[in-house]
Amino acid sequence: MTTLSQNLHAVRTRIAAACEACGRSPQSVQLLAVSKTFSASDVAEVAACGQRDFGENYIQEGVDKIESLSAYHFVPALVWHCIGPIQSNKTKWVAEHFDWAHTVDRLKIAQRLNDQRPAHLPPLQVCLQVNIDGGATKSGVTPAEVLALAIDVAKLPKLSLRGLMTLPDPVDGFEAQVAVHTRARALFDEVRAVLNSPHFDTLSTGMTSDLEAAIHAGSTMVRVGTAIFGGRTYAGERPLG
Repeated sequence: MTTLSQNLHAVRTRIAAACEACGRSPQSVQLLAVSKTFSASDVAEVAACGQRDFGENYIQEGVDKIESLSAYHFVPALVWHCIGPIQSNKTKWVAEHFDWAHTVDRLKIAQRLNDQRPAHLPPLQVCLQVNIDGGATKSGVTPAEVLALAIDVAKLPKLSLRGLMTLPDPVDGFEAQVAVHTRARALFDEVRAVLNSPHFDTLSTGMTSDLEAAIHAGSTMVRVGTAIFGGRTYAGERPLG
């Protein structure tokens, strides 16, 4: 086994153990491999081990990988998630190339993604990013505002509103981590009850450092980069995996 395949196996084992510890099925938690800053060949190696969902933070970098890896003809096909900030001048790239967008926090961005989604593609799968712990410098709609935004986004025909995404600040200790993710799960359940949509099924929260706590609290998708691909160097930006 290569290092990447060993890492992927170890992460899957962590997810299965976390699910067993809280009485959940491992199939109830989806693994999103965060491949930001790593090469297309690294993605191809991880995909060869059966991983199909990949998250990219930098939109242009993601588009380059999507185009490069399209020649591999993976079966089933790779599923690409945009998990970085989406500015108005980048919505067209996301709408044309990605399958998911996790960081929608304004109706303007959702409307642009809807209007620019090509007719031949299925609806773009969307999560609303929520600033669940009130970080002053973080992106995301406030918990108090998320329901109104969800109702508006759910009306857009070329988007499919799938759930919520959160990126809480790190906290020390398992119980403190669970408490933050539990707030996200409670908000997810509140919005789902109002929308009453079978498609609203995704809570994207939990990363390498806290995936066990997130799963315990009810996450359905964990975003893991470092534990699969290794450490990265950032230019003043916090990772989303």
